[in-house]
Amino acid sequence: MTQLYLVRHGETFDNERQMMQGQTPGELNPTGIRQAEALSLLLADVPFQAVVASDLHRAIQTARIVAAPHRLPVATTALLRERDWGSFTGRFIPDLKDVSPWPDDIESLPALKERARLFLQFIRENWPQQTVLAVGHGIINKAIQAVYFGKEMNEVEKMKNAEVRILDI
Repeated sequence: MTQLYLVRHGETFDNERQMMQGQTPGELNPTGIRQAEALSLLLADVPFQAVVASDLHRAIQTARIVAAPHRLPVATTALLRERDWGSFTGRFIPDLKDVSPWPDDIESLPALKERARLFLQFIRENWPQQTVLAVGHGIINKAIQAVYFGKEMNEVEKMKNAEVRILDI
């Protein structure tokens, strides 16, 4: 069994401004840096064998901070990228609340859950019987947990910035 420590990246400037980041790189703000540093201290004694992050900058930043005590390189994968919000990317989130129907260029939930399934398979195949830190994003992490627990996306509680959940996969 592989033990997966699934983490959401620290707070970004766009989180703070309530902007839809999607697959943009993003940048941790000072709060996000502090969140990652606190998580680094909390997880300093966990015997990680690998650190994996989304290939988006905000996740890599978080992973590097959290992984620093372990002196491990950060591997990246597009499988852990945030949901592709298409033409919603860069928009003010409260303005999107009542938009219906959604544009066709947004990544579908079935496609997102398939990517989540492939991510879990990727971890199992590459780090069997190991302890892995994985830093992703709010919606993809929700999809990973939905696949893992056999639930619908809306049945999985949203992760806060720099929150960790442990899955035995």
